[in-house]
Amino acid sequence: MERLREAEGHKSIRVALDSLGCKLNQAETELLAREFAQAGYQLVSPVDEADVYVLNTCTVTHIADRKSRHWLRLAHRRNPRALLVATGCYAQRAPQELAQIDGVGLVLGNDEKSHLLHLVKKCGDIRSPVCGQDDSTSLYYTGFRTRAFIKVQDGCNSFCSYCIVPLVRGKEKSLPLDRVVAEVKRRVVYGYKEVVLTGVKIGSYNYDGVNLKGLLEYILTETSVTRLRLSSLQPWEISPELIELWRDERLCRHFHLSFQSGSDAVLSRMKRHYRTSDYQRSVSLIRASVPEAAITTDIIVGFPGETETEFRESYDFCRQTGFARIHVFPYSPRRETQAAQMPQPVADEVKKQRTERMLALARKSAQNFSQQFLGQVMPVLWEKQTDKVWSGLTDNYIKVYTKSDQDLANKLLPVRLVEVYGDGVWGG
Repeated sequence: MERLREAEGHKSIRVALDSLGCKLNQAETELLAREFAQAGYQLVSPVDEADVYVLNTCTVTHIADRKSRHWLRLAHRRNPRALLVATGCYAQRAPQELAQIDGVGLVLGNDEKSHLLHLVKKCGDIRSPVCGQDDSTSLYYTGFRTRAFIKVQDGCNSFCSYCIVPLVRGKEKSLPLDRVVAEVKRRVVYGYKEVVLTGVKIGSYNYDGVNLKGLLEYILTETSVTRLRLSSLQPWEISPELIELWRDERLCRHFHLSFQSGSDAVLSRMKRHYRTSDYQRSVSLIRASVPEAAITTDIIVGFPGETETEFRESYDFCRQTGFARIHVFPYSPRRETQAAQMPQPVADEVKKQRTERMLALARKSAQNFSQQFLGQVMPVLWEKQTDKVWSGLTDNYIKVYTKSDQDLANKLLPVRLVEVYGDGVWGG
């Protein structure tokens, strides 16, 4: 592109990077930003004019696809001469869809993401998408200044009937134990107070016979990390032996336990391979050993064939369980999955109504969880300030707000929880 060559000749090329979707994408994008900065590129905000725009896309729902296309079109309008790069899961699943968007000159799937900097350097004359294959797995870093996300695993072998992730992330693979531990130590030296272990399915971690429990034991023994948090687990991965590790107070009292539906019939159609009774046993085990733990989850509403009775089963299960947070997703068909071919799709209007009902329950459930801790003094890791109001997290995932003129970023301070405030509580 002429604009790219002009920038190379006169000043640092301006690069804007952004991410949609999961924490994996956020962290991978931060690593890409680090690589561009170290190579001499000037990082700018995605809302500013840039010579190169990079979007790490998500494709878990059709809404995520639409957001990706919208972002790229906005970037093209912002600077029609810029190079637009689409990478990530949408680029892995449907590269030709993204290649048709005006201005997109480079489309890279997840397998080629690690070569982005090299390819951008070579793409001055590029006019059509470049795709490639690479089987590597690399560590990456978070965009948060207080929490370091460390990838320990990638891929999924489960193939739930609704899920596109195994197709765009590939087979399960784990990073070497020594590399993970070395990265935790490095982030501690850099001043991070909290490390989050993440991946597509971290409960399946297995490297040379070391499973997730062994990985956690090694990190807790070999590092001085202040807080260690897990991103997500499957219900069958909860065991007494694993939960025993939470005797170490450095492990955050937060379990994101994937669920998707509180109806056994729907779970069967989803090919989730467990029943609600199995899930309840995992919840009970956690609460018996870690009483003040936050248990958060995901719920899909309007799965094909979901009756009002099945929805009510899911709703009642969530209400009775008392989740700290519920992430609610209306079912979005992905044409490459089995569920997309299932009969009896739920009407959009019915799906919308059920989603609204479940969201209302989610708000009430989060409020009920937070209210339990009002009056208590809890350590809060402060992350960012907006309009003089700071926000941060307790170890059990309560979002806390307070007003302060001081710089609280990356400070772990005791705070009394005073009252419910927005999506969290006010601390004073």
